[in-house]
Amino acid sequence: MLRGRTIVLGVSGGIAAYKACELVRALRAKGAAVIVVMSPAAGEFVTPLSLQTLSGNPVVQGMWGDQNPGFALGNKSRAKIRGKVEHIDLAEAADVMAIAPATANLMARMVHGEAPDALSATALACRAPLVICPAMDAGMWRHEATQANVRTLRNRGARFVDPESGPLASGLDGLGRLAAIDTIVEAIEAALVRRTSLKGVRVLVGAGRTEEPLDPVRVLTNRSSGRMGYAIAEAARDRGAEVTLVTGPASIDAPEGVSLKRVTTAAEMEQALVSAAPRANIIVMAAAVADYRPARASREKLKRGDGALTLVLEPTTDILATLGSRKRRGQVVVGFALETSRGLEHARSKRVAKHADMIVLNSPAEGLGGDTNRVTLIEERVEQRLPVLPKREVAERLLDRVMVLLAKQAGAGAVASAKPRAAAKPRAKKEMR
Repeated sequence: MLRGRTIVLGVSGGIAAYKACELVRALRAKGAAVIVVMSPAAGEFVTPLSLQTLSGNPVVQGMWGDQNPGFALGNKSRAKIRGKVEHIDLAEAADVMAIAPATANLMARMVHGEAPDALSATALACRAPLVICPAMDAGMWRHEATQANVRTLRNRGARFVDPESGPLASGLDGLGRLAAIDTIVEAIEAALVRRTSLKGVRVLVGAGRTEEPLDPVRVLTNRSSGRMGYAIAEAARDRGAEVTLVTGPASIDAPEGVSLKRVTTAAEMEQALVSAAPRANIIVMAAAVADYRPARASREKLKRGDGALTLVLEPTTDILATLGSRKRRGQVVVGFALETSRGLEHARSKRVAKHADMIVLNSPAEGLGGDTNRVTLIEERVEQRLPVLPKREVAERLLDRVMVLLAKQAGAGAVASAKPRAAAKPRAKKEMR
């Protein structure tokens, strides 16, 4: 799994920094090339010479040192990192970047995009999977500011290896010890698997909300932020998928690295999704689409009157049902259901009625507009209730299950080709004699 891979290991200034030596040995024993980047404070706890000796590579300590040293990289016998800016070159070379230990201070800097040293600058520039292994005193770990920073980094796609309980350097006992080395290595391996798990797969995501015009200045809409759909698009992109994102209005910027199609109304979203669907291996309909629209939008701004305003509404097309009814062999279709009562019952019925392979049940109290969500993944024979998680982690869990469904339905060769099957030609009737 790790053989021939390049792991950039960040070491920040905590007492657990000495355990980085053991982690380097474990990674190299599995065949990985390891390049260590240290924060200035890390050198107070472990010497660069120790890590250089164990890794077999120069240790990067500062922003202004040797800008082109020789490194042993994965899948290369001996090479120099090319370029003129060392931390950028390291970020480009990494198959995975792991930070162990990660202090509260470092995570706070990462949240705000600060890059005063080689470690934080490399982390900011790195687009490879990021594995963060916090270690600190229990009170610091539990602090609301630290937990808020962890949630933010999770939502940006970082994978966390949470600290363990036990005796701490302060003499106290609690949650804050660096996770076991074997656990960290497993997380790095899992991050590598995720990175390429959807390579060559085409994913179509519907996201955001729709707006149905009442008059030239007013619309019927809802409180969806688009965060859940965007998180799914980002997670699929980071797994190597070719992602098409059809999005209505949203409260955040759309992710980069995807094919983007912007729409406004339910009719526009239906047209865009139906047009793109035949090429997709996976369709995830996370958009909050209006169920009704005004039967006729006023050409003039509606004026305030003395009495009540009566609106005549008509139903919009059920986009998920349309996509499900047209699903081709080997294609996986996922829909979302937001329910305020009898959620499981309604979601199960919706999955069957709309020919979906999975329905993701969520509630307005937990998921609408915020950074976290509590969902239940409902399939034909499997139901999985997840705890409250950052939406990016919900997206990762959802895609893990979708990959299982895709393997079952598509078979060994169907993922490589997203072309619809040709219709079977009718057999000629034999002439009666």
